Amino acid sequence: MGIYLSTPKTEKFSGDGESERLRYGLSSMQGWRATMEDAHAAYTDLDDSTSFFGVYDGHGGKVVAKFCAKFLHQEVLKSEAYVTGDIGTSLQKSFLRMDEMMRGQRGWRELSILGDKINKFTGMIEGLIWSPRSSDGIRVDDWAFEEGPHSDFAGPTSGSTACVAVIRNNQLVVANAGDSRCVISRKGQAYNLSRDHKPDLEIEKERILKAGGFIHAGRVNGSLNLARAIGDMEFKQNKFLPAEKQILTSNPDINTVELCDEDEFVVLACDGIWDCMSSQQLVDFIHEQLQSETKLSVVCERVLDRCLAPSTAVGEGCDNMTMILVQFKRPAQSSASTEEQSSSNGQAEPETQLERSES
Repeated sequence: MGIYLSTPKTEKFSGDGESERLRYGLSSMQGWRATMEDAHAAYTDLDDSTSFFGVYDGHGGKVVAKFCAKFLHQEVLKSEAYVTGDIGTSLQKSFLRMDEMMRGQRGWRELSILGDKINKFTGMIEGLIWSPRSSDGIRVDDWAFEEGPHSDFAGPTSGSTACVAVIRNNQLVVANAGDSRCVISRKGQAYNLSRDHKPDLEIEKERILKAGGFIHAGRVNGSLNLARAIGDMEFKQNKFLPAEKQILTSNPDINTVELCDEDEFVVLACDGIWDCMSSQQLVDFIHEQLQSETKLSVVCERVLDRCLAPSTAVGEGCDNMTMILVQFKRPAQSSASTEEQSSSNGQAEPETQLERSES
């Protein structure tokens, strides 16, 4: 069977939700791939004034993507920076924290539970045996103190992209590591709020080479076709370098946007979508669908169907596909025009490239 199925799995996992300020729809589909390695998270009420959306595109397995979908938003909430209102810093620390959490006994156990049935059973048993307890016998939820037969586990060799959007009042904060993407539609114009982290980008290439890695055929060490990801611990073994300077890093770009009356919706999607449609093409397609369809998950499903390749001979349209569409219910109170402030990758620019991705 190899990497592709003989016929695609077109069954979709879809859902919708809403809050006072926004509504969302999402859909994911395995497609031609032999396994489904995408995951996602959607919480309109991360707290009383904050919504959280994330897409996670796994590679080499599903467990890291599922781990991020389960834990990343929880770490954001726990962050001291989040409590003080610094969403960008809380996201950055949470991305890096994922790699730390996946190491050791606790990391191995949680990944096992999220994996195949055999490892899931083993992980649950080890949790009963090795989970730390307080003096009164109550199990303690502290990653650092769990010991056991896998306490020296270096972390997973598989990995995942992570593209997250946090919306609080009139502020949108996007964090991205990898080649999933977040796009906003402003008066029908697509603006990229994240950058695809490919190895041939100069800033990525410089870090990879300085850390002792190499790029061959557009892939890091001849293997990965992306330059940032959570997991993939084999690329993060230089003990003399901090996490953000390793060959591969989970350190995200952070982009903060002041929402305005002209903002219509935000899209987060894995590269299974972006390989088939440019940002502007997707925004145009969504606008067209919204003229006759009000259920956002149905719009997402139509995007997936449009991107699905008729056969594996095509190349594009054969990947897992996941998409979240977040629509603002009414204009934001702020009348700010197009003021985007980015801590790492500059001001967002309109998407004008209409060529399909080469990856």
